Amino acid sequence: MTNPVGLISMQIARPFTEDHFPWLRRLKALGFDFIELLVPEAGDVDLKKLHEALTDAELDVVLAARVNMERNLTSSDATCRQSGRDYLKYAIECAHTLGARIVGGPLYGNPLVFAGRAPQPIDEALRAARENWCVEGLKAVAPFAAQAGVTLAVEPLNRFETDILCTTRQGTALIDLVGEPSVGLMLDTFHMHMEDASIPEAIVEAGPRIAHFQANENHRGFLGTGATDWVAVARALHAVGYAGPIALEPFRRDDDRIAVPIAQWRPPHEDETEKLAASLALLKNAMTMGRYRR
Repeated sequence: MTNPVGLISMQIARPFTEDHFPWLRRLKALGFDFIELLVPEAGDVDLKKLHEALTDAELDVVLAARVNMERNLTSSDATCRQSGRDYLKYAIECAHTLGARIVGGPLYGNPLVFAGRAPQPIDEALRAARENWCVEGLKAVAPFAAQAGVTLAVEPLNRFETDILCTTRQGTALIDLVGEPSVGLMLDTFHMHMEDASIPEAIVEAGPRIAHFQANENHRGFLGTGATDWVAVARALHAVGYAGPIALEPFRRDDDRIAVPIAQWRPPHEDETEKLAASLALLKNAMTMGRYRR
């Protein structure tokens, strides 16, 4: 099993613009197969030029959606729910232009604390309505994704970032309710560390529903610096026959002083190519050894 391995663009810049095109060749030289970019907002970058730069660097691309309270499939406001559908269609169009086959992320919307909104208890009627709105919204945009050759990969987030989809089991239930081939599951080991009792068991339970995978340490650092058993993760991915892309998304924690907020992206303050190359090598070795039991 050979899985393409990529790096999420927040390691380079946010937003990703034409000024960062030279990084694409550097990533390829480091051994990465693709880059995962946030869906560009209007005016961020010329999509045709970006496609040309990706082709020139021989890199594939995966897109990550940027949902918010206004483009929100699970909002109580019908206008926001429609905006959520429209945004996913826009993301699919961007993916088609760039040649991306996956648009992933918390596509259901409803961000929590990190978006400046504290979680609130809800009654059963609203919970059921949110579930239905989410399923209906994903079903509505699934044909557009299928026509464009794009898979929508829905990502469970930890309880501090959403109140819609947190565990892998919830994710598999949603994918089964949607029942569309163009809608799959995206798993991120950072969130899984908090919400799943066993990452390997959760991967096996999700099985063929997995459309995209993010390999991240429990503390968001570079691979090998945390508590994740990468060979066990690799064995589980091998067991379910996952051959799709695997992205690295290490967030920097470059300041350990008391009272420094870390729930935000930071630009690099040093050359991190050695750490990225080591993380890549560790993951590729784990994926190789995950095929063997002795």
